[in-house]
Amino acid sequence: MWPNKPQFFGVRAAAANIGHSQGGYSAEMFRADFPQFFKDNGTGLVPETMLEEFLRQADAAIQPDKWTDGWRYACGLYAAHQATLYLRTFAESSATPAEAAATGALVGVMRSAKLGQDSVTYDTDPLTKATESWGDLNATQYGQLLATKARLVGMGGTYVI
Repeated sequence: MWPNKPQFFGVRAAAANIGHSQGGYSAEMFRADFPQFFKDNGTGLVPETMLEEFLRQADAAIQPDKWTDGWRYACGLYAAHQATLYLRTFAESSATPAEAAATGALVGVMRSAKLGQDSVTYDTDPLTKATESWGDLNATQYGQLLATKARLVGMGGTYVI
């Protein structure tokens, strides 16, 4: 049987274009690539523990051997996407559970607005429909850029023995 022949070890994984490498995208790289997430004094707008988590996720999701030259940019986009989603839910403090829960409300594209009686209607369909297969990546411009790049990276054919 061919799987027992050493010359075929790893051929299936290599042919399938499935990588297993993990990068080392750092907070310093993110600070240089996306300074908008930092104050002028270098202090992050996202808590350090959360930023480190986003960077770990990026390292696990964006594999250098698959993304090659685009790896650093893709990791930055991933972290910026997650940081943006986090910051959308940020509040200095909440006086009530309802206020805390409101920070996580889904907000879509504004569909209509009235001036008399102050009415605003949001359309979340573009967000929810577009994310059926891409998770939450369509919820930020960073995520949209990452999804577009991911489609290009994933265009290569695969062959599994």
